Amino acid sequence: MTEATRRSPGTPCWVSLMVHGLDATKEFYGELFGWDFAPGPQQLGPYVRGLLDGREVAGIRQLPADRDLPIAWTPYLASDDADETAESIHCSGGTVAVGPLDAGEAGRIVICSDPTGGVFGVWQAAARPDAPPAGTPGTPVWNELLTHETESVAKFYGTVFGYDLERAEPGGRDLVTLRAGGRPVASLHGLGSALPRDRGAHWMTWFEVADPDASAATVEALGGRVLEPPHADPAGRRATVADPEGAVFTIVRSAGR
Repeated sequence: MTEATRRSPGTPCWVSLMVHGLDATKEFYGELFGWDFAPGPQQLGPYVRGLLDGREVAGIRQLPADRDLPIAWTPYLASDDADETAESIHCSGGTVAVGPLDAGEAGRIVICSDPTGGVFGVWQAAARPDAPPAGTPGTPVWNELLTHETESVAKFYGTVFGYDLERAEPGGRDLVTLRAGGRPVASLHGLGSALPRDRGAHWMTWFEVADPDASAATVEALGGRVLEPPHADPAGRRATVADPEGAVFTIVRSAGR
């Protein structure tokens, strides 16, 4: 861990996954992304950090045997004061499910949801991971909330984190880019009736890969599923996939890489 480095509030700074089978999940992501693993904070229970070249990429926690929660990647958004952010979430119509609580040397965290049900975390870092360079294959490169419509939920995130909101051109997609510290950090995408009813609003994490076609084939070979085959779009070449426990994520070779 390095000295805490200030990140603009609302900047995605970590992703984590809660699963039933920790060992099998480590094997899947280790093969897919080349991750190694190290133990995480004891306060979080059975928990490991995924590493690339010794640098921290993501966290995976084993669910208690008596808990049956949706298996999904969860982004954490940076905060200077987790307690204050939790209060703002509550006052703005969101729900605080866990915390604020201390996570050892990592700092203070909150698990919450926005008014549409999209689950995310808040992290007030005492120290932050020594992360790989941006865009390294196997690392998160983007987070997008998939929701029914963006207008109301954009107000929520703008109020809580102070984002500048950049809407797509009129007549285009219902897409809002969230900007923090002068740069784009995440997006909100309104899907209307195309939003999966069985999932509702949810955050999608995008992981960089060198070859989306080869990575999609690897996902299937390891027992996962390809939900949307590799295809080109303005962001690059990407596919939507799910791991063997059903956690959905995007693999992408970003445009220009």
